[in-house]
Amino acid sequence: MGNPVRILVADDHTIVRQGLARMLNDQPDLKVVGEAVNGRSAVDKALELKPDIVIMDIAMPQMNGIEAAKRIRKDLPKTKIVILSMYSHEHYIHNLLEAGISGYLLKDSSGNDIVQAIHAAMKDETFLSPSISKVLVDTYRTPRKASSLTERYRELSNREREVFQLIAEGRSTRQISEMLFISISTVKSHRSKIMEKLGAESSVQLVRFAIQLGIIDPDL
Repeated sequence: MGNPVRILVADDHTIVRQGLARMLNDQPDLKVVGEAVNGRSAVDKALELKPDIVIMDIAMPQMNGIEAAKRIRKDLPKTKIVILSMYSHEHYIHNLLEAGISGYLLKDSSGNDIVQAIHAAMKDETFLSPSISKVLVDTYRTPRKASSLTERYRELSNREREVFQLIAEGRSTRQISEMLFISISTVKSHRSKIMEKLGAESSVQLVRFAIQLGIIDPDL
């Protein structure tokens, strides 16, 4: 038997993350080499550990799974990403497939499905839950025009998207400054540009936009 597939698991729910790691480690050809509790940590640990696979949730604090996936794919093109989420929004699916993920499963998937998705990813194949495939098929049958909010969001730079999520999570200007290692005036400048690009008139509206876009989970 060759070297085991090295896996990084990223999920902000401890029970889910640890349970998934335990299940994967029970497989003789799989090895969990690290865990991450948010999107920013997932990017940092991926760069440090250079795993073969990252299994990642979408709705995570500090940096959501979509942005984290884009960063990892850009810096580590050989690392495969499999999304394991409770959400099947069309917005998520298209953004993640465009980012080059190798699998998208819902959290009601069986352990066998997750293992299958990992093996498919290692063969450069894409594995989707049946319900995810159905969303894609329905979209192609009745294509919808992207909403104006989605189009405006795409105009944000990577840094502006980071700041946008942190604002929507209720972080203060000083907290964002310290987390991103940028000055308070730079945070304020980003905030001004974000509100202008999104057409937001208040912080409350920014939060509402973030929920509509799926950037943050309103239940958290």
